[in-house]
Amino acid sequence: MISRTVVFLALATLVACKQGKKEKTKMQTDLPKKERKEVVYQVFTRLFGNTNTTNKPWGTLEENGVGKFFDFDDTALSALKDLGVTYVWYTGVPHHAVIKDYTAQGIANDDPDVVKGRAGSPYAVKDYYNVNPDLAVDPANRLEEFKALVQRTHKHGMKVLIDIVPNHVARNYVGLKNPSGVTDFGANDDTSVEYARDNNFYYIPGTAFKVPEWQGGYLPLGGEEHPLSDIKFEEFPAKWTGNGSRLPQPDFNDWYETVKVNYGIRPDGSKDFEELPQPYSEKDYKAHFEFWKDKELPDSWYKFRDIAVYWLELGVDGFRFDMAEMVPVEFWSFMNSSIKMKNPDAFLLAEVYNPSLYRDYIHRGKMDYLYDKVELYDSLKHIMKGYGWTDHIHTVQSGLQDIEHNMLHFLENHDEQRIASPEFVGKAEIAKPAMVVSATLSSSPTMIYFGQEVGEDGSEDAGFGKPSRTSIFDYIGVPAHQRWMNNKKFDGGQLSDGEKSLRDFYKRLLNFITSSTALTGEYQEIHYYNKEHTETYDHRIFSFTRWDKDEKLIVISNFDTTKTYDFNFKLPPDIVSKWQLESKEYQLKEQLYENTNPVLKVEDGVGRVPIRLAPLESFVFKIE
Repeated sequence: MISRTVVFLALATLVACKQGKKEKTKMQTDLPKKERKEVVYQVFTRLFGNTNTTNKPWGTLEENGVGKFFDFDDTALSALKDLGVTYVWYTGVPHHAVIKDYTAQGIANDDPDVVKGRAGSPYAVKDYYNVNPDLAVDPANRLEEFKALVQRTHKHGMKVLIDIVPNHVARNYVGLKNPSGVTDFGANDDTSVEYARDNNFYYIPGTAFKVPEWQGGYLPLGGEEHPLSDIKFEEFPAKWTGNGSRLPQPDFNDWYETVKVNYGIRPDGSKDFEELPQPYSEKDYKAHFEFWKDKELPDSWYKFRDIAVYWLELGVDGFRFDMAEMVPVEFWSFMNSSIKMKNPDAFLLAEVYNPSLYRDYIHRGKMDYLYDKVELYDSLKHIMKGYGWTDHIHTVQSGLQDIEHNMLHFLENHDEQRIASPEFVGKAEIAKPAMVVSATLSSSPTMIYFGQEVGEDGSEDAGFGKPSRTSIFDYIGVPAHQRWMNNKKFDGGQLSDGEKSLRDFYKRLLNFITSSTALTGEYQEIHYYNKEHTETYDHRIFSFTRWDKDEKLIVISNFDTTKTYDFNFKLPPDIVSKWQLESKEYQLKEQLYENTNPVLKVEDGVGRVPIRLAPLESFVFKIE
C-alpha cells in the first residue's frame, strides 16, 4: 500500500499553505454558489461511439459493436460543448468484469455465472488501476488512450467525471498493474473470521460460495455455451454479497456479481472507528482532513482514498459515487476531505436516496452534490404522467431550500426509464416543461443522459438489460443517438425533424442556463398567487421567479399535453417590491426562442402580462 504517512504529509502541506482565514461557524458545505450553473452530460462510454445497428439480444462485441475512447474525437467533443455541456461523466471507465477474451493482454477471463450481461456491469469493478479494455483500440494501451481522452475533453473546455463504487467490487477483483506498494482488496484478509477491522471483505467462514438459482428462464449469456458457464464459481470462504446479503448462495435478485467492502462496521452494525463529532457539520474540509490524519482507520478507507488520488493525478476532475449511503458517512468525511486537499475544485456527486440522510452526507460527508431523485425527479415524473400536481414542486423546493445548491437535477440517467419509453410517458416532448423547470428552478447543476436530447426510447431487447432503460450490461446500439451521430459526423444528419427540434430545444435551454447569472441567485414561486388571482390558471402550470442584481427572470411552464391557456399573468406585489419595479410598462424578452416578447405593465403594485401558453410550452422572460 502507498504509505499512509506520506500521503497525509503531502496533503497536510496544502493545509498549511492555504489556511489563514478563520473557520466559518455556519453550516459548512465548502461549496460557494458559482456565477453560472453547470451542466453534466452523462454518457455511457461503451455505447456512445457504436455505429453498429444489429442489436442482437445477447450479441457479442463483434456482432453488436462497441464504442471506443477515440470516438470522442474533436468533432464529437465540440458538439457536446456546443450543446451546453460543462462536465462529461464518462460512465463505465474503470476496468470491470466482461466476457470477451483478453487473455492476450494478461487479463483472466471472467465467469459468466458472476457477470451480469455479456459486456458486464460497470459497477462490478475488477481493477481500479486500469480501464475497461473494450474501450480501447489497442487494449494493451488502454490507459494511455483514456489519458488522451481526458486531455481532449479539457482542450474543449469541459471537465471529466468518472465513477467510483466504494460499497462493493467484483467477486473476481484482480489488480494487474497496481502502483508500487498497493495490494489488492482482500489480499491480506484473515478469512477465518467473519469480520476484522482491517479485512476488506466480510466472510462466511468454512462455507463455499454458490451461484444463485436462476429464475424466470434466465441463463447466463442467454443460454449460449461457454467454458466457464457451469453454475459454479470458486470462492472459499464465501464473502458477503454487495447489497449486504450474508448468504453463501445469494438470491438471483441480489448483487451476486459483487462483494461488499468492509469499512469497519461490525456485523451487529456498531462502528470500529472513532465517530466524527457532530460539530464537524459546521467545519470545512480542511478541518475534516485534520481530524482524520492522526487516526488509525480501517484498511478499506485508505485503499479507496488512494484510488481517488490516483485518478485525480491522471487528470480526472471529480467523481460520481455509486450507492454512497451504503458506506458510513465518516468514511466520506475522510475520503472527500482528502480529495479536496488534492483538488479543492473536485466535483463530488453522490447517489443517496434517503432524504433523511441528505444533510448528513453533505455537511458531515463533505459531498458537493446529491441526486435530487426522491424529491424533485419523482414529483416531475408524476406530473408528466398526468396524476401529479405542479403545486408539489414548490413544496419540494422549499423543503430543500437550505441545500438546494447541493441537489443535482435530472430527468434521465442510466438507472431510470427513458422519458420516451412507453413505460414512462412514451413521447420525449412531454418532458419539455419538466426540463425547463428542472434546469431553472435552482442553482444546482443540471444533468442529462446521452440520447435524452434526441428522444431515445430505450426499446432495445439487449439481453440482460430490458427495454425502457438503455442497457448498461450488454453490447448494444442506441438508435436515436446513432442517428444524431450520423456515422461519426456528429451532426444530426440522420435525425427526423422532430428529433432535430428536440435537440435544438435542449441546446437552447442548456446554453441559456450556463449563461444566466440569475439562476445562481434568488428564487421565489409565484404559482400560488396566480392560482388564487388569475382566472384559468391551474395545477397544470407552474411559475416562479429567479433574480440577481443583473437579471430578473419569470419562468412559466405548461405541463398539459392538449390545453392552451390564455390569461393575464400576474407578478405579485412582494416581487414587484423586491425588484423595485415602478408603475410603468416593462419590455419582456423571451430567452429560449425569442418568439414572444410581451409587455409587463405594473400598476397598483401588481405586474400584469397577457400570456398565451400552448401545450407543453414554456417561457423564460427577462425584464429588459
